[in-house]
Amino acid sequence: MRRNFVDNERRNVYINHGRRRTNERARRADREESIRRTVYVSELDHTVTEERLAETFANCGQVVDCRICGDPHSVMRFAFIEFSGEEGARAALNLGGTMLGFYPVRVLPSKTAILPVNPKFLPAVTQLDVKSFFEELCGEVSRLRLLGDNVHSTRIAFVEFVNAEGAIQALNCSGMILGTLPVRVSPSKTPVKPRLNRVVSN
Repeated sequence: MRRNFVDNERRNVYINHGRRRTNERARRADREESIRRTVYVSELDHTVTEERLAETFANCGQVVDCRICGDPHSVMRFAFIEFSGEEGARAALNLGGTMLGFYPVRVLPSKTAILPVNPKFLPAVTQLDVKSFFEELCGEVSRLRLLGDNVHSTRIAFVEFVNAEGAIQALNCSGMILGTLPVRVSPSKTPVKPRLNRVVSN
């Protein structure tokens, strides 16, 4: 399972000064493509969560990022939703007027891309968060290993269920929001190894 979101730090940094102009054009093209894959959602009821918003728009295509903005105590907020392809963004425009909470939302093509989040400012997702997420949706978890740290943008978890049905159900959770980001779930090729207790010698 890998948490998905835009990570500009993965792009290569080129030392060659002569290629700077080419790299700038490539970055501009990437940004323009990202804008075409993004929609702007306004008049968003304050009771609507990012999870519910992402689930609603997931019917249009794979959601790779969903960001609600504005004062959380305000009656109206706005959001940006980025899809994996331009087709998803075009399909999302048809959801304008859909009731979310107590108000119909407006959906327009976005004029900006979603800015990448510095992973240092992301809320930490704990092992208990992951366990609770899958047990609520899929069934009892027997073992779980959460790898990585809170500094890097990507973390990986291995989840083992008591019943095979739980693992099958978990595959349907791709795109759902855990913490603030959608998750990607794939079948594991290895069993979850139990954590060994370390013996500390004095």
